[in-house]
Amino acid sequence: MDTAEVILSVLVVVIIIVSLLSNVLVLVCFLYNPEIRKQVPGLFNLNLTFCNLLLTVSNMPLTLVGLVSNAQPGGDGFCHTVGFLETFLSTNSMLSMAALSIDRWIAVVFPLRYHSKMRHKDAAFVLGYTWAHSMSFSTVAACLSWVGYHRLYASCTLSNPRASSRTQFVIFTVFFHSFTFLLSFIVLCVTYLKVLKVARFHCKRIDVITMQTLVLLVDIHPSVRQRCLEEQRRRRQRATRKISTFIGTFMLCFAPYVITSMLLSLSHHPLFVFAGRIVELFPAVPINPHWGIVSKCLAYSKAACDPFVYSLLRHQYKKTCSDIVNRLLKRSSLNTSGRGHQTNGNSIPTAE
Repeated sequence: MDTAEVILSVLVVVIIIVSLLSNVLVLVCFLYNPEIRKQVPGLFNLNLTFCNLLLTVSNMPLTLVGLVSNAQPGGDGFCHTVGFLETFLSTNSMLSMAALSIDRWIAVVFPLRYHSKMRHKDAAFVLGYTWAHSMSFSTVAACLSWVGYHRLYASCTLSNPRASSRTQFVIFTVFFHSFTFLLSFIVLCVTYLKVLKVARFHCKRIDVITMQTLVLLVDIHPSVRQRCLEEQRRRRQRATRKISTFIGTFMLCFAPYVITSMLLSLSHHPLFVFAGRIVELFPAVPINPHWGIVSKCLAYSKAACDPFVYSLLRHQYKKTCSDIVNRLLKRSSLNTSGRGHQTNGNSIPTAE
C-alpha cells in the first residue's frame, strides 16, 4: 500500500466510526422520545437512518477490505449480493432525502393544511414508493449481472465486465442516475428554494415590524438597537445557510461518484446519443486509480453527515440527547452513592 491508499483507508475507518455512532444516536433518540415518533418527518428520518446504518455495517467494511488487500472481498456470489444491497440502499437514501424536502415544503408553504396533507399513511405511501423504486433498479441490475467487484472503487457495486451487453448497461446507468440522483436533486432544489422564498418573505415582514418599533422607541439604547439589527441579519442568513447545507452536502457527496460512474460507462462505448448530441468514438476517460476511492468515500460520507444535517443539530434531538445523558449520569450517581452507603454501613464497628 502506498501513502495515498493508507490515507484513504484511515478515511474509510473514520467514516465508518462516525456514521455508526451518529446513526445509532439518532435511532436511540427516536426510540427514547415519543414526540419524535409521533411526527411524520420522524418516519423519513428513521428510513434514512436504517439505510445509512445498513450501508455502514455491510458495504463500508468490505470496501476497506478491498482497499487494503487490493482484491475482491469474498466470492462472486457474495459480492453480487453486496452490490445489490449497495445499489438499493444508496437509491433509498437519496429518495428519503427528497421525501424530507417535500415534507418541509408542505410544512412551510401550507402550514395550516400540513396535518391533512402529510399524515402517517401518506408518509407510509411515500416510503413504499422509495422502497419499490429502489428495489426495481437494484433487482434489474442483479438479474442482468450488472453488479460485482469494481477495482476502481475497491468495492462491490454497479459493474459490467461483459462487452456484449455494454449498450444495455450504458442505457441502464443513464436511466438509473437520472431517476435517482438527478430526480432527487431536482426535488431538493425546487422544494427548498420555495421554502427559502417563503422564509425570506416572513423575515422581511418581521424586519419591517422591527424597524417600525425601533422608530417609535426613540429612547432605546443604541446597543439594543444594534442587537436588533444584528438579529435581523442573522435571521436572513439562517434559512439560506440551512438550505445550502441540504443541497450542498447532497451534491458534494454524491455528484463525484455519479459523474465518475457515468464517464466510465460512456467511455468504452463507440456510439452513444446523450442530451441530443451524438458522441462518436468517445475516447477512454483517464481516471486516476485513487479518484474512484475518493469519490466512493465522499458518497459514504453522506451517511455520516445525514444524522447531523437532518436530526442531531435540531433542538428536539439536542434536548433528547441531553435528557438521555442526564438520566444516565443521575443513575450512575445514584449507584455510586448507594455503594458508598453500603460500604459505610459495613464498616461500622459493633459494640462489645
